Amino acid sequence: MLADRKLHYSKHNGNFVVSFSRDEKLPGNIRIGGYMNKKIFALTLLMTASLILSGCFALAEPEESSGTVVPPTLAAADPVEAEPVEADADPTESEPAAADPDAYPGPAVEQPTAVPQPQSAYPGGEPPTQPAPAEPLLEAYPGQEELSADLAAGTTLFEIDPARSEARFTINEVLRGAPTTVVGVSNNMGGQIALNLADPSTSQVGTIVINARDFATDNDFRNRAIANEILLTNQFEFITFEPTAIAGLPGSVEVGQTYPLQITGNLTIADQTREATFDVEVTPLSENELRGLAALDILYADFGLTIPFARSVESVEDNVLLELDFVAVGQ
Repeated sequence: MLADRKLHYSKHNGNFVVSFSRDEKLPGNIRIGGYMNKKIFALTLLMTASLILSGCFALAEPEESSGTVVPPTLAAADPVEAEPVEADADPTESEPAAADPDAYPGPAVEQPTAVPQPQSAYPGGEPPTQPAPAEPLLEAYPGQEELSADLAAGTTLFEIDPARSEARFTINEVLRGAPTTVVGVSNNMGGQIALNLADPSTSQVGTIVINARDFATDNDFRNRAIANEILLTNQFEFITFEPTAIAGLPGSVEVGQTYPLQITGNLTIADQTREATFDVEVTPLSENELRGLAALDILYADFGLTIPFARSVESVEDNVLLELDFVAVGQ
């Protein structure tokens, strides 16, 4: 057997020769390797090292999620009217909302302004109450400010509830000879919807944000490959959808009825943006709660995504189904 055989390495005309024999005393060697050119030998070592390094990268733990997503905000539907400031009040004191509350402990303390104010300017020693400034847009995209300004009175601002919502992708593959459906889920999703039940034609949908680092399937090795080699989540943590048009809005809305819509916008995955249209079904569960499902079939190659080689995976379909299953609550 091979246990009593001895390997021999030699060099002949610049080539490596690998041979073995059963016993050094026996005449002749049985050559199994033949001649191996130096360049081929070096290339083989390089390819082996590359495979080892790539395998280590696929097994590396991807960066953790930065936390709950914070999508861009639509303006409040019914902004509070600003109260007029008294004529004898100094205009420099018109923004007390941003001031330290300890700056006004009582009438005996002067106000921190260049010109001292008479005590009568603040009856009771407190500055006049002003409405809080409007919350700024966390992220802006073309047309969002104009849409926000058009929110009419009576419009309810709904916000996606991550605890009852999820983003899913579904793709089919052949794993070890068996057809397999892979489903990845992320509950870290956010977005806002402005809806007036009495006039749904004014409806708006804000940017939808999904944290791609939170996608998980039923296999940890696959999860690391998706994060490290497909979605590249260390560099591109978020998937976003910025709506630009809504088609199919009904003339009126009834609680409990389901309405089909189409929402077109810009979908960004791994820093690649393409126009896409979701088929959507929305059901008002009450005046303050919406349930919806948005579905979109994409080619992952359109977004520059590639599937890494895996010995156990024989083939992967080109199409991916992306679904947003959400519940939105009125604010």
